[in-house]
Amino acid sequence: TGSQLREIFDKINNLLSGKSVQSGGRTVSVTQHPQGLDFVYYKLAEKFVNQGEEEVASHHEAAFPIAVVASGIWEIHPRVGDLILAHLHKKCPYSVPFYPAFKDGTPLEEYQRMLGYQVKDSKIEQQDNFLKRMSGMIRLYAAIIQLRWPYGNRQGTHPHGLNHGWRWLAQMLNMEPLADVTATLLFDFLEVCGNALMKQYQVQFWKMMLLIREDYFPRIEAITSSGQMGSLMRFKQFLEVKQFLQSSKLFFFPPFGICSISIMRC
Repeated sequence: TGSQLREIFDKINNLLSGKSVQSGGRTVSVTQHPQGLDFVYYKLAEKFVNQGEEEVASHHEAAFPIAVVASGIWEIHPRVGDLILAHLHKKCPYSVPFYPAFKDGTPLEEYQRMLGYQVKDSKIEQQDNFLKRMSGMIRLYAAIIQLRWPYGNRQGTHPHGLNHGWRWLAQMLNMEPLADVTATLLFDFLEVCGNALMKQYQVQFWKMMLLIREDYFPRIEAITSSGQMGSLMRFKQFLEVKQFLQSSKLFFFPPFGICSISIMRC
């Protein structure tokens, strides 16, 4: 609820502002250690990204309440935003977007980690779990860039707004697609912030969708094996629905879960 999010936001903001807050039954303050503030900045940013990787991955609608708090904190404490991006880019290089190239002499396990896979006891995680985690983090990022904390004065611009999402999308389409990964992440990204991008970029957005449908999707399809058809077909159905909406002069529907954020003031 809005009141719960305000309580969480205020507690985080107070802590980062040097005030004492209650945590785990005791009073804590960043002033208790010379590096206290830097440590909290780092761990808080890590926590936001972990929530994308875990909570949003399992419950897509969770992206919006997490994102609205993250965006608000980012606006007041820019260092947190820088560290959110750092953690995000390390865990999910596709959020840059960046596809690490394999270099001769690089151990396979190390390369898999560079790609974002978890490797434990020389075992690489299952592809489904990998895609689920990447999806969660991309969905969180797509939510952050379109949301602002509704109780602030919002005098300035968004600290990391939709223009970054537009740039991300354009850069993705300038890269060679990866089987499974590209279709999954484009679907996740557009499902979450397609509506916001459409409102901001209008005709240019629909041109981008046409490019994806007529040029980029066939390139993804060409490298997709029979065992990777799930993500491809889901993305194809998504594009077909959007084509119908455009031809019918309708609009992208807001993503499920964002409406509750829009009425938080109520």
